[in-house]
Amino acid sequence: MELIPPTPRTFENFVVGRNGELVHHLRAALEPSAGERFIYLWGSPGSGKSHLLEAFAARGRALGQRALRLGAVGFDEAQVPDDCRLVALDDAEALADDAAQTALFNVYNGLRERGGALVASGGAAPGQLGLRPELATRLGWGLVYQVHALSDEEKMEALGRRAHEHGWPLPHEVAGYLMRHASRDLPFLLGIVEALDRYSRETKRPITVPLLREILPSTAQE
Repeated sequence: MELIPPTPRTFENFVVGRNGELVHHLRAALEPSAGERFIYLWGSPGSGKSHLLEAFAARGRALGQRALRLGAVGFDEAQVPDDCRLVALDDAEALADDAAQTALFNVYNGLRERGGALVASGGAAPGQLGLRPELATRLGWGLVYQVHALSDEEKMEALGRRAHEHGWPLPHEVAGYLMRHASRDLPFLLGIVEALDRYSRETKRPITVPLLREILPSTAQE
């Protein structure tokens, strides 16, 4: 059986929760008349930062612009060619040395000069990342938003939406069991839904709590 690939992360399948204003500005930053093209996101692991960065880059490419989604580990100025107008950079706190921080400083200035856009993320506000002051200042010049993690109800909505994308309704008892017995980290939960979909198709069995128990890591069921 051909396995279903992971669902692309888009603005459409992001459960907004309390992040409506942030999502609005990310979409607006892709428009030619955008007022603010530099946005910094911060929040706890699993809050949705990486999803939004991927969605931003994917939408930019769909609009015909050259857009890059990069990680901070090993970041180098050469990764961003002069014709690139959109950059999404994850985990800014991982810019561990002066060379990487200088590279992002220069990329930031280059994008601003040519009317490009930068969306960066980190685990804390720019001034709390331990970066060089001039880079932290640059990251804080534009819009700065905390990405608010979803409530349990919103996570269940996200799980149901992911199941619907694969063509089946997520039974309430399955969603409830998953929320009670697994990590509350949303990427982990969505990964379980993906695995449940594949396992159900492989075994030709319906989506039930017993089927879920067979694929949940044993540590998640304790």
